[in-house]
Amino acid sequence: MREKKLYRRAWRAEPPISDSERELFGGALRYDFGWVKHEYAVLDLKPLAAVRALPQLLGSTLRLAWESDPRALLTVGLTEIGQGMAQAVGLLLTNEVLQALFAPGTTTERLRAALPALVAAGVLAVVNAVLASLSTAGTGRLEPKVERLATEKYLRRAAGVELEAVEDGAFRKLLDSAQFGALAARNMIGACVGALNGVFTIVAAAGVLTVLHPALLPLLVLIALPRGWGAMHVAQRRYASRMNWIEHERAARLVNNLITSRESAKEVRVHQVGRYLLDKFHDMAETSEAEQTRLADGRAITELIAAAFSGAAALATYAALGALLVTGRMDIAMAGTAALAVRTGSASLSALITHINTLHEESLYVRDLDRFTAAAEARAIPLGGTPVPDFPEKITFENVTFRYPDREQPALRDICLTLTAGSVVALVGANGSGKSTLVKILAGLHQPGDGRVLWGDTDLAEADRLDIFRHVAVLDQDFQRWPFTLRTNIRIGQPERTDEPGRVERAAAYSGADKLGTTLPRGYDTLLARQFRHGSELSGGQWQTVGQARFRYREANLVIADEPTSALDPEAEIQSFARVRALTEEGRTVVLVSHRMAGIQSADVIHVRHEGRLVESGSHRELMDRPGSRYRRMYLLQADQYGTPR
Repeated sequence: MREKKLYRRAWRAEPPISDSERELFGGALRYDFGWVKHEYAVLDLKPLAAVRALPQLLGSTLRLAWESDPRALLTVGLTEIGQGMAQAVGLLLTNEVLQALFAPGTTTERLRAALPALVAAGVLAVVNAVLASLSTAGTGRLEPKVERLATEKYLRRAAGVELEAVEDGAFRKLLDSAQFGALAARNMIGACVGALNGVFTIVAAAGVLTVLHPALLPLLVLIALPRGWGAMHVAQRRYASRMNWIEHERAARLVNNLITSRESAKEVRVHQVGRYLLDKFHDMAETSEAEQTRLADGRAITELIAAAFSGAAALATYAALGALLVTGRMDIAMAGTAALAVRTGSASLSALITHINTLHEESLYVRDLDRFTAAAEARAIPLGGTPVPDFPEKITFENVTFRYPDREQPALRDICLTLTAGSVVALVGANGSGKSTLVKILAGLHQPGDGRVLWGDTDLAEADRLDIFRHVAVLDQDFQRWPFTLRTNIRIGQPERTDEPGRVERAAAYSGADKLGTTLPRGYDTLLARQFRHGSELSGGQWQTVGQARFRYREANLVIADEPTSALDPEAEIQSFARVRALTEEGRTVVLVSHRMAGIQSADVIHVRHEGRLVESGSHRELMDRPGSRYRRMYLLQADQYGTPR
């Protein structure tokens, strides 16, 4: 009774919820990485279905391998076939040796008769070892190449999709799940080679048994199937457990990292959070340990049942061999060869089923990669379109409306405005009023849901998007702080362009980042990532000067600065706004998004946004002269904090 309960417990059990999970995360952790639909896909795989699925699984793996390295794939295939043939010939040579050893005559005569087969078997063993070595080398070449190819396929598609796709929750889940496809593709190569080896070995053993006595062939299958079934069910439970517990384990690592993180270090010490988190980590780890115990119990019971059935089948096989010997249908030499073939074939068949199960499990993640590839191609930034080689005299928004997929209310409503080349345009408004969305559309990162944006006479929807991007430089408050050197952090503003001598230094001098070039330990070659050896970290304000140097290095015609001074001190902020406005003297167009009203008052035109709509436009003086204007109220609220004269 206990065994039945234990076996049932080791199957589809719901994971227990620890008190720490409830307290820290609000309940059971079940992060949707797109795996939910796979959770029991492997559990429903029966042995016969697995065998039927083998050609398809092998085919998808072989296509990836052929694309990666055809020569290595041919090497592996030919050497595996060679090893299978060597197995068959080896069994036949074993039969000849046994026939000679059990033949009438003196010991010397029998050994002399067996010698040619023994020499041939020795040579064959050397050949088999060479073939195995070549197969291992070919597999070793294939695996990293397949992983690289699959990773590049994933990253190329990920980098080329519309920004709207990246911001879409459903697409993000697919993006997250597909990232495991590359490693799965690599793992499938090893499993595929193992499966091929198993197939050829089984064919060799089966062929020998058929020659010796056809009745032995079904017995070979009876010995192998229970162990194959056991291996499959153990792997299935492990897979289901991993799907159920993956976020629990990630959360436990998160708690671990929070104790040692630089960002949380202050509160860990001052608030004494470390001991609290350590207790929660201990609680969650104990819950995970219970799951490992449950899996071990289930594995023990499954393997015991499989071994019992396999043992019974082995007894039946040897009984059949005994009967064949007693009835004179097989001599002792043939029986020895048959026993060796049965043992070799049954072990290979068990291993084959395990490899098929691995192929099926890993193929789920590879299929996610394929699904992602198809979705990414459908949502990719289109190539080509109407060229926009020169920056236009004006950019016009005509009744533009835009709504994010996960929002009911539009972020922009019926926007009409015009940006004139060589001017400073400011966007102000409360958080959530659509300022950042508007500049994303301006930069070509989003397409309007309704209305249109004209770059000169060219509709943005029909324009060559790469041409649009070449005219744009963006700096926002959350700009990327690349974990590269200072020089690369500046050059990455236009990475495809060959660096000209002194250009990085000139861009750094523009923003004040040249001070970092002279004070950092390795100057412009200092790595800006403290997690690496010899790396340095910058303050928020220092990073902002690097960001401004980056867009200066880009030398774009349209500069979009979204809260560009959020981390600067007052003096640096004033200097920064002055530098950005001075870009118009070079004929560049500047779009400023800021809550700092004092910094945008010299803009040529200020657009005030409220709840997705454009409610006011004009210069600072024009807007201040309107008694009931929203801009005037916002400006005076900030001015009153400093006692600024009105």
